[in-house]
Amino acid sequence: MRVFSSVLCVALLLGFAGQTTSAADEQWISLFDGKTMEGWEKVGNEESVWEVKEGTLAGSGPASMLVNTTGPYKNFKYRAEVKINDRGNSGLYFRTTRKPGFSDGYEAQIDSTHTDPIRTGSLYGMCHVYQQHVKPDTWFTYELEVRDDIWRGRKMTRIKITIDGNELYEFLDFDLTFKEGHFAFQQHDPGSRVSIRKVEVLPLP
Repeated sequence: MRVFSSVLCVALLLGFAGQTTSAADEQWISLFDGKTMEGWEKVGNEESVWEVKEGTLAGSGPASMLVNTTGPYKNFKYRAEVKINDRGNSGLYFRTTRKPGFSDGYEAQIDSTHTDPIRTGSLYGMCHVYQQHVKPDTWFTYELEVRDDIWRGRKMTRIKITIDGNELYEFLDFDLTFKEGHFAFQQHDPGSRVSIRKVEVLPLP
C-alpha cells in the first residue's frame, strides 16, 4: 500500500481556478486509432496479452501495463471509454513513467466487483470510493482533469474525476507526487479482462 501525506479530497464546488477554455476551442487528440496498437507498448509479463479486438484495446492474462508512447503530459483533460469484466481489476494511469510498475504514477481505479473493495472512481492510494458506480461488463466514460495550481498560497495538483458525466470529486495533492508523464492502462491479473476505446487527451496550459 502506498502512503501519501498532505493530501486533500474536496468537494466539487471549489472548481478549477483560471479555467477559460470554451468547448468550441477544445482540440482533442486521439491516442487510439481503433485499428492498430500504434502509439502503445506493453510493459511487464511477456505472457500478458494486449490486442486490438473489435475496435478496442483489450487486455487479458498476467499482470502488465499498456503505455502510450506519446507525451509526456502535465496539465490536461483525458477521457476514455472503458469496460471491465465481473471480478476484473484494472487502472487508468496518468503522469506515469515510460516503463511503469503498478506504483508509478497516479491511478484512477477500474474495478466494479473485484475482491479489492476500492471501486471505479477512486484515485488509488489517495481518495477511495467504495460505492459501485459502474456495473461489470458495461461501457462507461472515464474523464480526468489534471493541472498544477495554487490553493490558499500552496502549490498543489488538482485532479477531478468524472464518470459518465457525473463529477465525483476534486482531489488536491499538496505533495505534488507525480510531476508529469505518460498515460497507461493496467492488466491486473489473469482473471481480469479490460477493454478500452475512444482514448483522447486535451493538453491544457
